[in-house]
Amino acid sequence: MWITWDDFRVKAENFDLTNGYNILRIMCGAFLIPHIASKFAAGAVSAGTAGFFAKAGFHPPEIWVMIAAAAESIAAITLIFGICTRFAALGAVALLLFAVYALQVVKGFGWTWNTGGYEYPVFWAVTSAVVALDAWKVALKRALPARAPHALKMA
Repeated sequence: MWITWDDFRVKAENFDLTNGYNILRIMCGAFLIPHIASKFAAGAVSAGTAGFFAKAGFHPPEIWVMIAAAAESIAAITLIFGICTRFAALGAVALLLFAVYALQVVKGFGWTWNTGGYEYPVFWAVTSAVVALDAWKVALKRALPARAPHALKMA
């Protein structure tokens, strides 16, 4: 089940809001946008974000902030539009787990938002994993040939 050109098509079925997984996929992409925007201030890398990346061990921090923002932008766009969903969602999981790692290195264990914890990125990583699982399930259904009903009859 390799990647195909069909994975790169934006399809109307990707925006069928009667399908809960489409809503979840779109939300996973949309909720990355504020995460991207928070990395910048006045058109440049935020000093606070660069300092955080430096404390987490990412040097030079400004370059790593730009890499993170680019990767998150790609994940957000592809999730929102349903492009290569199974890979985009796994990429989002990886990005969010890196955020959890960085929070752990810089702040130590902290679960709740009011202490700068990482419950938010953990929640969205799990949610993105659910989107990835559904996308793989859909891809498997398309890849495996449907059995003809008569093939199941006993002779």
